[in-house]
Amino acid sequence: MEAIVRKPAVAGSWYPGSPEMLRRDVHTFLEDAAIPQLTGKPVAVISPHAGYIYSGPVAGYAYKAVQGRSYKRVVVISPSHRASFPFLSIWAKGGYETPLGLLEVDEEFCALLLNESENIQGNHQPHLAEHALEIQLPFLQVALGTFKLCPIIMGQQHISLCRELGNVLARSIEDPRETLVVASSDLSHFHHSAKAAVMDSTIAKHIETFDIEGLNQSLETGAGEACGGGPIISAMVYAQAIGRTTVQVLKYANSGDITGERTSVVGYLAAVIS
Repeated sequence: MEAIVRKPAVAGSWYPGSPEMLRRDVHTFLEDAAIPQLTGKPVAVISPHAGYIYSGPVAGYAYKAVQGRSYKRVVVISPSHRASFPFLSIWAKGGYETPLGLLEVDEEFCALLLNESENIQGNHQPHLAEHALEIQLPFLQVALGTFKLCPIIMGQQHISLCRELGNVLARSIEDPRETLVVASSDLSHFHHSAKAAVMDSTIAKHIETFDIEGLNQSLETGAGEACGGGPIISAMVYAQAIGRTTVQVLKYANSGDITGERTSVVGYLAAVIS
């Protein structure tokens, strides 16, 4: 597999393309976030993935929870918005580039995952235009500094695949204190803010009580929505497998809080598992 660099797809549109402006904006989001005392070093965060003008203030809470901490590796799990495929796509060699610089892929770890499951494949195509993974990276670069990246995109998000991914990560990560898992997800889409609040609170409650089955059921029945429900469940399965099930929901908001338009909103949540 050729080692290539994945170039930014949404820099200059979903977030600033200027390194100076991007770093300034991310710092502002982090500085504006006030989070409670954490019980331990986080092993996973849940962060939204809309344009920074909409979801950046909420994402700031997730990354405030890990700001200044040291991790050897970050595994970012994203849904797929532009491609449909029946497996987990991993960018296994080379790097991911943002306006803030190049993130080196953890090739040894990615190779390990490829060997662990036939449902994990080294297919670059789903990554090329996907925003939900890319949008997390500048936050990670500012909050953490140096680390190696394992980028995963879920072509399907059914519960069996989530459990497989979470358990593969648990088997493959030698020291959970040295790896951060990021679940990239927005919540409900295009409902009135009052309805969105009800649906999103359902998802938040399942996350806060570490109710994986309840979360999956609410997503399947439509009682709640999360375009990255699979990444969230996968991260929770991983955390459960390593015995880390303390969750704190840090922030909730929707796009109407920015635009003032309440008839059709998108929900955003930040949470941390430690």
